[in-house]
Amino acid sequence: MEKLNILEIEERLTHLIDWEYYEDALHTEFEFDNFKDCMSAMNRIAFECEALNHHPEWTNIYNMLEIKLTTHDAGGVTELDFQLATIINKIVEVEEID
Repeated sequence: MEKLNILEIEERLTHLIDWEYYEDALHTEFEFDNFKDCMSAMNRIAFECEALNHHPEWTNIYNMLEIKLTTHDAGGVTELDFQLATIINKIVEVEEID
């Protein structure tokens, strides 16, 4: 998989709610009602990561989940990162605010 250039990344970000690009990676943060809901989402995300064979860098503190996506083999963000970010948004049901 090839690393995307900044223009490709910025264009794809326009279709991805609540994600930012910096430090050669996609970043987001989710806040859940409680620890159990956060862990439940992380477990659902983990199954999708295994299916894609692509794994995030993430941290969890109580009800907060921070996720960083990058493709280490490519040295930056690839289409696979956007694919996983889209799946993650569906799992946590991110909604656009009008």
